[in-house]
Amino acid sequence: MTALARFLATGFYTGYVPLVPGTFGTLPGVVLAIPLAALWPASPAAYVLVLGVSIVVAVWSASSVVRQTGISDPQIIVVDEVVGYFLAMAFLPATAPMLFAAFVAFRLFDIVKPPPAPWLEGLPGGLGVVADDLYAGVLANLVVRAAALAGVL
Repeated sequence: MTALARFLATGFYTGYVPLVPGTFGTLPGVVLAIPLAALWPASPAAYVLVLGVSIVVAVWSASSVVRQTGISDPQIIVVDEVVGYFLAMAFLPATAPMLFAAFVAFRLFDIVKPPPAPWLEGLPGGLGVVADDLYAGVLANLVVRAAALAGVL
């Protein structure tokens, strides 16, 4: 299970990219958000279930790597970026402008960490690793929605 946890927590090993692992680690989320978005109109319940299971798996795998490394938030963990991006794109169509805007907004909020993100990071284990990115994803989703409603996207 530790190999599986590391594979998932590192975003299919994209977390090992030496420069900007969080940005590279978000890319699997972008790719996976496309088929995930297609699930929403077909089966809203399945869509919500996949989002929920993804978050649980993210917390589990991040917790495992935190225990393995002894580091509270190792840079190699990027599954938090993947599920954070899922929330940035939640219930939005997977068009190129939406995917790009969600990516930029998510990365901005993940880097800037507006309150209460620093507090969320302090939660124990994998929950703290993932929670601030979920918050960044929600903020990014709201910004993208606002841009779409304003006719910018």
